[in-house]
Amino acid sequence: MNITMKAIVQTKQGAADHLQLKQVPSPKLKANEVMVKVYSASVTAGDVFMRKMPRIAFLGLGLMGLKHKQIPGHEFAGEVVAVGDQVTRFKRGDVVLGTTTGMSVGANAEFINIPESSQSAVLAHKPDNLSFEEAAVVPVGGMTALYLLNDANIQPLQKVLIYGASGSVGSYAIQIAKYFGAEVTGVCSTRNIEMVESLGADHVIDYKQSDFTQNGETYDVIFDAVGKISKKKIVNSLVSDGHYLTIRSLTKETNENLNTLTDMIEAGHVRPFIDRCFPLEQVPEAHRYVESGRKRGNVVITIAS
Repeated sequence: MNITMKAIVQTKQGAADHLQLKQVPSPKLKANEVMVKVYSASVTAGDVFMRKMPRIAFLGLGLMGLKHKQIPGHEFAGEVVAVGDQVTRFKRGDVVLGTTTGMSVGANAEFINIPESSQSAVLAHKPDNLSFEEAAVVPVGGMTALYLLNDANIQPLQKVLIYGASGSVGSYAIQIAKYFGAEVTGVCSTRNIEMVESLGADHVIDYKQSDFTQNGETYDVIFDAVGKISKKKIVNSLVSDGHYLTIRSLTKETNENLNTLTDMIEAGHVRPFIDRCFPLEQVPEAHRYVESGRKRGNVVITIAS
């Protein structure tokens, strides 16, 4: 195994320019860990948010299980190249996907060690019908959408509106709500209408042309997938016992939810939408693109072929 590896290192909080490609020591494997050669990772809105946060703010995030990452990146896909003596679910050569959400080291690197069972990270076998690029962007957005939609206990033929339907979480929410049998309305900008339709939305509202809170329609579930609308604004658009969901809520990543997602993917019900791919050395450019607000679906970081 390499003594050093390439990784993106955040030298200080703030601008994307503080993300630099460096040679750093390769991680040392513990008995309960799986070492993964990372083929693909991602840049999410959460990565941008945490890059810009003052260091002191992480004291509060620590109470929610989040840690500052000198090496960024919250999700990945790759190949198991070594396993600790206590590992039972994975073996060398397995292809996997997972998250680093509660860890102090992220996935924008050539290698990463993931605990087999932990509250700080999750790991699952990669579906055969996904590329590594596609698999790398499933865990965070997919599990967020699944966790929140599960709270609503969606029943067949219920009406679900997804606000921010063209983003990472929104793109998964459309497909998962359809899997549950809902009639789905996606809200997005003009340029993303075709994309949202392709993901299975029954109806699409262009928010630049129409305000869904003023059209007289009511919904069983309204899911704010971008954290931009309040419950007060949409209360008249919900049925009396309806559910308002928002990504501002706390969520939890579990191996069970990730396995549920991979089952949906293998059965053809859910598929990730990739906007752009950037090589590892262009992570700063990927951050700037995500920060611009032009991102659709997911942004991939390619690390190894």
